[in-house]
Amino acid sequence: MDDSLYFTGQHHQVREMVREFARTEVAPVARELDRTSTFPWDNIKKMGELGLLGVPWSEELGGAGMDQISYYITIHEMAKVDASHGLTISAHTNLGTSPIVEFGTEEQRRKYVPLLASGRVMGGFGLTEPGAGSDAGGTATTATDKGDHFVLNGQKSLITHAGVGEIFSVTARTDAGPGHRGITSFIVTKDSVDLEQCRTLGVGHVEELPKIAGIKAGRKEDKMGWRASDTRSLSFEDAIVPKENMLGQRGEGFVNFLKTLDAGRIGIAALSLGIAEGAYEAARDYAGTRKQFGRFIGSFQGVSFQLADMATEIEAGTHLLYSAASLKQAGKPFKKEAAFAKLYCSELAMRVTTKAVQIFGGYGYTSEYPVERMMRDAKVCEIGEGTSEIQRLVIARQILGSVVDG
Repeated sequence: MDDSLYFTGQHHQVREMVREFARTEVAPVARELDRTSTFPWDNIKKMGELGLLGVPWSEELGGAGMDQISYYITIHEMAKVDASHGLTISAHTNLGTSPIVEFGTEEQRRKYVPLLASGRVMGGFGLTEPGAGSDAGGTATTATDKGDHFVLNGQKSLITHAGVGEIFSVTARTDAGPGHRGITSFIVTKDSVDLEQCRTLGVGHVEELPKIAGIKAGRKEDKMGWRASDTRSLSFEDAIVPKENMLGQRGEGFVNFLKTLDAGRIGIAALSLGIAEGAYEAARDYAGTRKQFGRFIGSFQGVSFQLADMATEIEAGTHLLYSAASLKQAGKPFKKEAAFAKLYCSELAMRVTTKAVQIFGGYGYTSEYPVERMMRDAKVCEIGEGTSEIQRLVIARQILGSVVDG
């Protein structure tokens, strides 16, 4: 790809910095973290110190003061080595922090964003529920108005950082009725489940941050992929949320969270492309060292053509990703382009990782090489932050409008 189409000199510097961190700090531990399903607190502290948990936020708010393209480069490069680290950055930054930056009051931004952008605590996003996945308008969690506070009851499911996080943006129904009308968003807080480790490392927990009673994280999900990322349910049992914690206007929570998801889809596209590129590079290198029938396997057409297809599709995915990112950075509409990038890159990740395992043969099916982990990590990219089916629906509505809705 001609980097000058999207990247400046600063973007190249960001890319090299993240690459170096991924190679030296992430690659040596990725396999073991995946095997044990362990959240990478040591690297969280290091990423916070490097500014990788607040890349697009202003220095005034505790961030690194860089732009949106730098943020997507960070996810892309991290995911080449380990998707769980890339997902942690993406979920924390876009899902956990951006709703407060975008829709919060000045007081809310100054109270919560510096803690998140600096990586002192982890953030999350509570939208999905047991009965409200793709149909997020089916939110059943309730927020009862008690005058100076709301009382939240309900459960969110499959929430990234539900256990390790301390600050969350969540939705709840403030007004009765079907559909998305009456859904409002709130900022809620709780303690990390890893308090002892957080206190030892000096990251992940802030004592002075007021916590809300009645919010509880469930057991850690035993996932097929993204195993070093923390995923749990988040339940609310008569949780008393102060009125000042309402995020945005009453009844606009659903609409605002859809805007958050549009941006998040570019992040998942970056994550997916990173997985695909990491698997392609591993397979390409292996094809140049592994011999069968007295020849390097890369010399066989059956292997070389697969690598050619991978390289071509990765090039296409790169343009889709950074085209959408450039539109977002310029403040232009990007809903359709984000769906393009998320749909294509997530399905590309599955295609490339499957081919990579095939090129490695029997070794590809073992944990000795990273491609089996990459294949497992790729699958959820077609599901999270809007399934492939939802992306096709978004695209169809964008290109056909009333023809689809009517």
